[in-house]
Amino acid sequence: MLSALRNRTYRHLFTAQVVALAGTGLATVALSLLAYDLAGANASAVLGTALAVKMVAYVGMAPVISAVADRVPRRALLVTMDLVRVGVALVLPFVTQVWQVYALVFLLQAASAAFTPTFQATIPEVLPDERDYTEALSLSRLAYDLESLASPALAALLLSVVSYNWLFTGTAAGFLASGLLVLSVVLPRPRPVERGGGVYAKAAFGTRLFLATPRLRALLALDLVVAAAGAMVIVNTVVLVRDTLGRSTGAVSVALGAYGAGSMIVALALPRVLDRVDDRRLMLPAAFVLPGVLGLLTIGLAVAPGAWSWPALLAAWLVIGAATSAVLTPGGRLLRRSAGSADLPAAFAAQFSLSHGCWLITYPLSGWLAAQAGLEASAAVLTGLALLAALAAARLWPRTDPTELEHTHPELPADHPHLTGTGGHHSHDFHIDELHRHWPTAPRTSVAA
Repeated sequence: MLSALRNRTYRHLFTAQVVALAGTGLATVALSLLAYDLAGANASAVLGTALAVKMVAYVGMAPVISAVADRVPRRALLVTMDLVRVGVALVLPFVTQVWQVYALVFLLQAASAAFTPTFQATIPEVLPDERDYTEALSLSRLAYDLESLASPALAALLLSVVSYNWLFTGTAAGFLASGLLVLSVVLPRPRPVERGGGVYAKAAFGTRLFLATPRLRALLALDLVVAAAGAMVIVNTVVLVRDTLGRSTGAVSVALGAYGAGSMIVALALPRVLDRVDDRRLMLPAAFVLPGVLGLLTIGLAVAPGAWSWPALLAAWLVIGAATSAVLTPGGRLLRRSAGSADLPAAFAAQFSLSHGCWLITYPLSGWLAAQAGLEASAAVLTGLALLAALAAARLWPRTDPTELEHTHPELPADHPHLTGTGGHHSHDFHIDELHRHWPTAPRTSVAA
């Protein structure tokens, strides 16, 4: 997995991602403590609303920003968004009202919604080799997992010597370091794409690309599978461990650590696995593992907890983490196959927005069901949702999924440059774009608008 890091540009970008994620982790802990200071017993409601604000910013802002991102140099955009996040982090310690928290969280996450898809779309151009890019995807997955494990520990260490307000300073330092690292490299220039319909059409293009491409429709269904299983872990672990199993606060961290460990183990193995197995044969079976484990959890919750329950929960979370990584990590490869270089930012922005839309559904669903009907009902509903989404993904993703497709263009004049030397029908690496608005349903099927 080290060959990708030999590329200086990628090495600096990956380091920028790691330090920014460390800063984000510190901010998560600091926001929890700030919410408690401002709202006391209502801190959970404040954090829940802040999480919803975060998701709304992700879902709404990523496509809009992608519509104008091709007009701005990528390095300038990334550094500017890091500076915005630095400013927000430095202001947060001084807020005195809950609404100010919501406003600043929205601004912070809007900047992240601009930064992250642009960053993700840059990596396949920096690393054109397929294996290097696969390694980069695995490293990115590891970075996210390490952030979820290491940042709370780092926050606890800092809190032993400073107040939580200083954690926001650490957050600002992480974003500032990220900006400096991005500034230290030369990035590929975005390729302006002319589309009719103005900004709205450009913002909607990424979503249209997803809905028109079979493998990307399947990827969206897979995102829903992951969101259903992940919501059960993230939202309900504390209740499962503390109330159902009656274990200590420290056991919550152990359970979440098992989830992260499963993800990391698979992320480390994926570059070798994907040399031998194609994306579909890996991602679909892993997707069916998730409702399987949730179903077993549902059955376990229907039985009185016993001595087996704690190790069973750790094993379940380990497997969910592993299967989640097997589904999510290769997703960038599908996006790379499904969009031209100029359209990669729109594709990644759509993925960012639509995948977080799935979480916006499953987060409240998981928490509300657990509170109103119990953990067993929550697990059962999420099992059903994950299973339906996995079945949809298997149906949407064709067994035969070639890169090149034969098609015709009856809407184009015979002398159009795209048809030069083809005799009216042709085949090539097929992507949805201005000349190819629909997916061919069979060889030589028209792709006219």
